[in-house]
Amino acid sequence: MTKKIFKSIMIVAAAVLMASLVIIMGCLYSYFSDVQGKQLEDELSLAAAAVEKNGQEYLEELQSNQYRLTWVAGNGDVIYDTQSDEESMENHADREEIRQALQNSEGKSLRYSTTLLEKTLYCARRLNDGSVLRISVSSATVWLLVLGMIQPILIVLAVALVLSGVLASRISKHIMEPLNSLDLEKPLENDTYEELAPLLNRINKQHRQIDVQLSELQRKNDEFTQITQGMTEGLVLLNEKNIILNINPAALKLFHTKKSCIGKDFLTVERNHDVSHAIQDAFSNGHSEIRIEREGKEYQLHVNRIESNGTVIGAVVLAFDITEEAFAERNRREFTANVSHELKTPLQSIMGSAELMENGLVKPEDMARFVGHIRTEAGRLVTLIDDIIRLSQLDEGCDMPFENVDLYEVATDVAAGLADIAAIKDIEIAVTGETVRIKSVRRLLTEIIFNLCDNAVKYNKDGGMVEVSVSREENQAVISVKDSGIGIPAEHQARIFERFYRVDKSRSKESGGTGLGLSIVKHAVQYLNGQIDLQSSPGEGTIIQIFLQEDKNDVMQIS
Repeated sequence: MTKKIFKSIMIVAAAVLMASLVIIMGCLYSYFSDVQGKQLEDELSLAAAAVEKNGQEYLEELQSNQYRLTWVAGNGDVIYDTQSDEESMENHADREEIRQALQNSEGKSLRYSTTLLEKTLYCARRLNDGSVLRISVSSATVWLLVLGMIQPILIVLAVALVLSGVLASRISKHIMEPLNSLDLEKPLENDTYEELAPLLNRINKQHRQIDVQLSELQRKNDEFTQITQGMTEGLVLLNEKNIILNINPAALKLFHTKKSCIGKDFLTVERNHDVSHAIQDAFSNGHSEIRIEREGKEYQLHVNRIESNGTVIGAVVLAFDITEEAFAERNRREFTANVSHELKTPLQSIMGSAELMENGLVKPEDMARFVGHIRTEAGRLVTLIDDIIRLSQLDEGCDMPFENVDLYEVATDVAAGLADIAAIKDIEIAVTGETVRIKSVRRLLTEIIFNLCDNAVKYNKDGGMVEVSVSREENQAVISVKDSGIGIPAEHQARIFERFYRVDKSRSKESGGTGLGLSIVKHAVQYLNGQIDLQSSPGEGTIIQIFLQEDKNDVMQIS
C-alpha cells in the first residue's frame, strides 16, 4: 500500500510538472508569436509608406538581416527582393499571402521548414499602383526552443522529482500509519479516516456473517459427530494422503484403535494388506469392496473416493456388519440340503414303484394301486417345487404388481376352493366380516389365506370348524384364521414359521404337507410389510391374525 501511494504521488508530481512546463512554454511561445506578428505588421506599414513615396530606391537602401522585403507586381512577377535576385525568382501569384493581398488589400500566411524546427511568417499589403509589398521574418518553432532548453528542463525535473520523492515518502507513511494500527477484530471502534467508515462497516458485517457461518459449521459438525457416533456401521474419513480425518466409535472398535489415531496414516491403524489395496483401488477407480473377519464377525468394507471440482480430496471407508447376512447365507445352504432331502424322498418312492412295474413284479390287480402311488408322490413333488419357487421369489424380493384387492372376496374364493378337502373330514369353513379393500398383491394375499386355511383343515379334528374373518382396525386390515384343531405347544410356536419345520413329523407326513406353507405365509407378510400374531393352546385350536396397512405405498423386501 505504501509503495502504491508513493508511486501515485510521484506520478502525479511528474505529470503536474510536465503539464506546467508545457502550459508555460505554450503560453509564452504564443504570446511572443503574437508580439512578433504585430511588429511585422507595423514594419510592413512603414515599409509600404516608404515604397509608395520613394519606390525601389527605398528598398535598395534598406539594410536588414532580420526582415525580408519582396515587391511583387500585380501579375505575380517579383519586382525587387532584399535578399535574392528578382530575375531568378519564380512568379509569386500563387502564394497565399500575395493572393489574399490582391483580393483583400492584406494577406498573411505561415510556413514551416521541412524539419519543423523553423517557421516563416509572411505579411503582404497591396499598394496604390496594384503591386504588393511583402515582408517576412523567420523564427524558431516551439520544438527548437524545447531542444535548446532541454538541459535546464531536465535539471528542474530532477530536482522536482527528488523533492516529490521525499514528500511522497513522508505523506505515504503518514497516511499508512492509522491504517496499520487498525483493529480489524473490532472495526467499529477504530478512530481513523471518515472515508474508511464504509469499509469498516462492511468488515464488521462480514465478521458477523463469518460468525454465523462458523456457528452453522460447528452445528453441522456437531450433528455429523452425533450421527456418526450413533452409527452401528464403522465410518472412517481419509484425505488424499491416506491420513485419518475422522473416525466414529464403531470403527474404533472394529480396528482396535483410539481417537488419538486422527491425523495419522490409516496404515498405522489397519495393516491388513487387502484393506490397503482396497483403499488404493478406490482412489484409482472410485469404489472398491472387501470382506474381513474380526472376533467371529464378518464385515463388508465399502471404500468410495471423494472428489471436489474434479480433484480427489479423500476417501470414505464404511464397514457393515454382515454377520447376519452370512448366517442367512448358511441357512440358505441348509435349506438347499433340506430341499434335496425332501425332493429325494418322493423321487425314490416313484423310482421304486416304477422299477417294480418295469421288472414285472407288480401283479395286474395291484397295478392301479402302484400307479396311484406314483401319481400321489409326483403331485407331492410338484407341490413342493411350487412352494420352493415361491419362497425363492420372496427371498429375492421380485417385483410384483400391486392392485386394489377385496380381502373378503379373496377369503371367500379360498374357502370355496378348499370346501371339497374340508368335506372329507366333515370340517366347515366359514367366512365372516366385511368388505375391506387394500392396495396389495392379490397372489400373495391368496397364498397367505390359502396356506393358513389349508393348515387349519389338515391339523383339525374331524367335524371341526375353520373361521376366516376379515375386518378393519383403525388404519389396518385384519385377516384372522381360527380353527378348532390340535393346537401348537408353546415350545414350538417360535419355530413353526421356519422352513421344513414340523411339530409332529409323522402327522405331517400323513397330511401330505411340505413344511413350507407357514414359511411362505411369513415371507409374504413381510414382503407386504405386515405383521403376524399367533395364539394357540394344545387341544384348543389356533388363531393366526395378519395385520396389513390399508394405505400402503411401499413394501419391504425380505432378505
